[in-house]
Amino acid sequence: MKIILASGNQGKIREIASYCDTHDVHPYTDFTEKFEVVEDGATFKENALLKAHAVYDRIKEKVTGDFVVLSDDSGISVPALGNIPGIYSARYAGEGATDKENLHKLIDTLKSAGIERTPAYYTAAMAIVTDKGDFTVHGWMYGDVIAEARGDRGFGYDPMFIPEGYESTLGELDAEVKQKLSHRAKALELAKTVIETVA
Repeated sequence: MKIILASGNQGKIREIASYCDTHDVHPYTDFTEKFEVVEDGATFKENALLKAHAVYDRIKEKVTGDFVVLSDDSGISVPALGNIPGIYSARYAGEGATDKENLHKLIDTLKSAGIERTPAYYTAAMAIVTDKGDFTVHGWMYGDVIAEARGDRGFGYDPMFIPEGYESTLGELDAEVKQKLSHRAKALELAKTVIETVA
């Protein structure tokens, strides 16, 4: 069973591939050229399904053997700021923004609001599209965001996020610790169960 990842984000690809190392995992670009999907859904789930369907439709005639397309849409939400950036996490600082630009925009937004530390949470929605139908799962990670970047591990907003029960950011914590806490790892655990069920 091949798992085709509907993502061009290298950080996500590495994380998902390492977690699903017992499966034959490929980025979708192994089968077709890179293309953009308009993510105009209102929720993480809707955007994950949009990406998974777009890739499935593009590659279904090009992949031999059984396969599923796995798509992730994830982001961070800060309740004190009206749950921003939410579904706009990957483009918070504008279309084509880098992880660092998005991170520093959220830090600047916290500072402008006079907030040094406040609760926040990560959401990961995963869509699995197969010839047997569509499936979705979710994972969450709770903690606080701070108005500074600490550490250079992880990616995205990790250097400003402190998970519950810790005083270090995800940018400072070891990869093994992050793996246990990660919203994406929690969603992947459920996704693997779905994939093994439909295989």
